[in-house]
Amino acid sequence: MISYEVGFGLTVMGVLSVSGSFSPIEMIFNQKVVGSYSGPLLPLFFLFYLTSVAETSRAPFDLAEGESELVSGFNVEYSGMTFALFFLAEYASILFFSLLMEVIFFSGLLLVWPFYRVTFVMVGLSFIWLRSSFPRVRYDNLMKLF
Repeated sequence: MISYEVGFGLTVMGVLSVSGSFSPIEMIFNQKVVGSYSGPLLPLFFLFYLTSVAETSRAPFDLAEGESELVSGFNVEYSGMTFALFFLAEYASILFFSLLMEVIFFSGLLLVWPFYRVTFVMVGLSFIWLRSSFPRVRYDNLMKLF
């Protein structure tokens, strides 16, 4: 469980060392001068994307909840509003990591508003697309990946 969080922390530390500040506002304004960090820091962007998918427990990395091995865990045990809160929390974490990716790599709110909306939505949709495209990985393969 800790292997992808180490990759996530190293990715964020790489971006922090380039931006020179812990403040998200400073990161955004530094990207106004330099341009988007997604170009020069492309390997860090891909590592951040993969670790955020693993952090949100999406389909290639949803090792805690394997629908084929279990009977869908919390889908069976909870119903009604409790299930809805679990479901909403999963998608809220996707939105949070999409927003974090926007701030760190795509110069955040400095982009023109329609373009900002498009990139934010595309990052969020890529999480869903990834879930439908790739099969689940085993624990040992996940540890080797990160």
